[in-house]
Amino acid sequence: MHSQTLTLAPGQRRLATAGAVLGWFALAVQLYLILWGRWTDQASLVGGLVRFFSFFTVLTNTLVAVALTCAITERYGAAHRFFRSPIVCAGITTSILLVSIAYNLLLRHLWTPQGWQWLADELLHDVMPLLFVGYWWLYVTKGLLGLKHVLAWIAYPAVYFAWLLFRGNAFGDYLYPFLDIGTLGLGQALINALGVLAGFVAIGLMIVLIDRIKARRVQNR
Repeated sequence: MHSQTLTLAPGQRRLATAGAVLGWFALAVQLYLILWGRWTDQASLVGGLVRFFSFFTVLTNTLVAVALTCAITERYGAAHRFFRSPIVCAGITTSILLVSIAYNLLLRHLWTPQGWQWLADELLHDVMPLLFVGYWWLYVTKGLLGLKHVLAWIAYPAVYFAWLLFRGNAFGDYLYPFLDIGTLGLGQALINALGVLAGFVAIGLMIVLIDRIKARRVQNR
């Protein structure tokens, strides 16, 4: 039995708990909607599960929910230490900001979800990004970030886009219209992917800058 006690800042446990519950709830609703749609279409439920985990939004919100869960769990295993790391939390912050910004700029105008789909949509693309950014701003240790970390973080969306283009080419399902090679052509799809990656880098640099500014302010108090 580990003798250490997890020490959290005042209010940190409440925010992390609320965020974890809300995050897992939103993911559960979205999974149900996808599987129900597959069921009514008499399509493979396994295929629906694969499709669910093929969305960058779902993957990143899962990282957010896991990080918030690890923040309040009285365990000290390797996975818990990893997701409590300020560097990892900052990378997740960068990724969930990309989710929100890219969705609102590139995808929101393409459809009008209703009912439970609207709720899941708002939670995954707006509420959870704002909540996790707030968590990172208030409670994650600052002063540890550098440009090298942005280069490390970019591996996540870069590998994802490579997989998405491969998956789209294999199955004809690109998930995101701005990466649809069949409609846009390979060149334009790659340009769009690189544009989104450039946006990720810009967000990451902003996170590093904020991290350094806040760390200096704390040191100067």
